[in-house]
Amino acid sequence: MLRAVRFCLMLEGQQGVTWNDWATLAETAERLGFEGLFRSDHYFSGRGVTGHGSTDAWTLLGAVAAQTSRLRLGTLVSPVTFRSPAHLAKSALTVDEISGGRVEIGLGAGWWTEEHTQFGFPFPPTPVRFAMLEEQVEIVHGLLTEDRFTFRGAHYTLEDAEFLPKSVQEPHPPIILGGTRVGPWMQRLVGRWADEFNTVGGEPDEVRERFARARDGVVAADRDPGALVTSLMTWCFVGETEQAYLARLARAHAVDPTAGPFDAYRADIEADCIVGTPAQAAERLSEYAAAGVQRIMLNHELFDDAEMLELLATQVFPLVTD
Repeated sequence: MLRAVRFCLMLEGQQGVTWNDWATLAETAERLGFEGLFRSDHYFSGRGVTGHGSTDAWTLLGAVAAQTSRLRLGTLVSPVTFRSPAHLAKSALTVDEISGGRVEIGLGAGWWTEEHTQFGFPFPPTPVRFAMLEEQVEIVHGLLTEDRFTFRGAHYTLEDAEFLPKSVQEPHPPIILGGTRVGPWMQRLVGRWADEFNTVGGEPDEVRERFARARDGVVAADRDPGALVTSLMTWCFVGETEQAYLARLARAHAVDPTAGPFDAYRADIEADCIVGTPAQAAERLSEYAAAGVQRIMLNHELFDDAEMLELLATQVFPLVTD
């Protein structure tokens, strides 16, 4: 089927998603025709949340890679504070080899202060983390593409690194960068290194504007703006009826300690998420497709709800147009 937008699953892996959950979700997503399975890269479950935990993102993706044959796999996103660039590149290339060339690498500056405090990760000020990210993206790209790579920066130094084996994918696994603010710094970073720009939330007109600014950065770097994949990550709650949709939303609200009153929570979710009945969800997805969303990462908060994935694949996605 020709589709205006490609569909991926996104999971917040820190919310108690076990290996058995991941294995079931991966099998279901592959069977239903989802293009990819992405996960967050966090150790901290969230403010006010206890009793949950997180598997390591890249270790988990390696296991999923061994049990799947088609799904693309990656992080949204791996923070610079968790791993050195060589460590991140080696983890990703290992998953690329296991998967036969299906890995994608999402990188970010990190933002969650509490998880760094709890688990002992250094958490420099924001400008320093941004500078680290800029160096890390260049290093990861260099290790992926060059026979030997040397780099001397303010935060990282590599001397004549022979980084083997190289990736199954050519010329290298896609690098995903993004955010909601696309100022000159992000334009420059996307323009030089990104294969995909991913943004989180926002109504269709806002998303279209972010994509335009990202592509301006690609043009400024003298690259083809049409080669940049543009994607959106947002949350998804769909039911066969309005009542079924609201039941799913109520379940998510009940386990979110920061949600506030249900009516306000519902209004916030419905502003820029994929929600409602199949017809309503398809209409919203079509609006995003028309705004330039080429891939959408649907955040599946109710990760044990396989029925909703079936509903999406059979009654929502076939209705989406551009």
